[in-house]
Amino acid sequence: MLSKTRAPLAKGRYRARMAETEADLLAAQTLRHLAFRAARGRGSGSGLDADGFDPVCHHVLVEEARSGDLVCCFRLLPLEGGGEIGRSYSAQHYELSALSGFRGRMVEMGRFCIHPERKDPDILRLAWAMMTRIVDEERVEMLFGCSSFLGTEAEAFRDAFAHLAQRHLAPRRWWPRVKAPEVLRFARRWRRTPADARRAMLAMPPLLRTYLALGGWVSDHAVVDRDLGTLHVFTGLEIRAIPPARARLFRADAA
Repeated sequence: MLSKTRAPLAKGRYRARMAETEADLLAAQTLRHLAFRAARGRGSGSGLDADGFDPVCHHVLVEEARSGDLVCCFRLLPLEGGGEIGRSYSAQHYELSALSGFRGRMVEMGRFCIHPERKDPDILRLAWAMMTRIVDEERVEMLFGCSSFLGTEAEAFRDAFAHLAQRHLAPRRWWPRVKAPEVLRFARRWRRTPADARRAMLAMPPLLRTYLALGGWVSDHAVVDRDLGTLHVFTGLEIRAIPPARARLFRADAA
């Protein structure tokens, strides 16, 4: 599953491809360090963000076609079904036994980042186009992962969390439960709090906004990650739940 020799996808100024070499992985780990740590004052500009999941994951790179500069990356962990959910990165932070009954193929999408100096929306668009191609070719039935808010001050994201609590909580049959030692139970805290929809969406991470637009859902609590200085929510997306019109748009980009 997820062949490293998959054909690249090129659109406009950018191309997306699977990492094939050790140098490709090092480039991804360098960008991750920059985006997750150095750009937020949590480390120097040089270094690597690496962990034990990297060797068992497939890595996708989005590069500027002309220069070859890496502008975005993410990693994918394929699972044959919910019985393998305990192998995932997310399972370190969330109790996911409810998902063990999911029978279709799953992919965990993680460590998604865009170079902090790159603001072109076509980067995110191409990343999702590559993800769409993989989902279709590999017959994936669920995408999941952790979506991170940059910061650990809950009040800064009150509108966003209230909006999530009121409109985007996971179906009960897949409900992620608390496992991490420090969490923000935002649904319990803000489910009845009026939320400004515009402020809520502006505060959402771009990756999470796309998940929600496709019909994705989140856990009822956020994990406080003091190491990276983030709050993250478990995020799931059942492929069959994607609205047909949106699916057609994404598939057009992936063609």
